[in-house]
Amino acid sequence: MQDLDELYQLILDRKNKPKEGSYTDYLFTKGLDKILKKVGEESTEVVVAAKNDSDDEFVYELADLAYHVLVLMVDRGISVDQVKKELAEREGLMSKTKERRDIKDL
Repeated sequence: MQDLDELYQLILDRKNKPKEGSYTDYLFTKGLDKILKKVGEESTEVVVAAKNDSDDEFVYELADLAYHVLVLMVDRGISVDQVKKELAEREGLMSKTKERRDIKDL
C-alpha cells in the first residue's frame, strides 16, 4: 500500500527527472493552469461521488483528487510535512472561529 509521503516523493522525482509519456510529466509540462484545472475537476467529481451510494466510486475519486493535490503541492514547492505541521498546530483547537488563528483576511 502506498502512503501519501511515498506518492509525494514519486511525484517530486518525476518533476526532477521527467519520464517522457508519463501523466505526471504531462501535467508538469502543461503547467500550473492545467494542474489547477485538474484539481478543480477532481474536486467536483469527489462532491458528486459523495452524493452517490458507491463507496468504491467515492474512494476512486478521492484518490484522483489526492494525487492531483500532491502534484499541485510539488509544483508550488509545498511539502507534505508543511501540511502536517499546519494540521498539528490546529490540533485541539475548537472549531469556533474566535478560538482559531486570526482569519479576518478570508
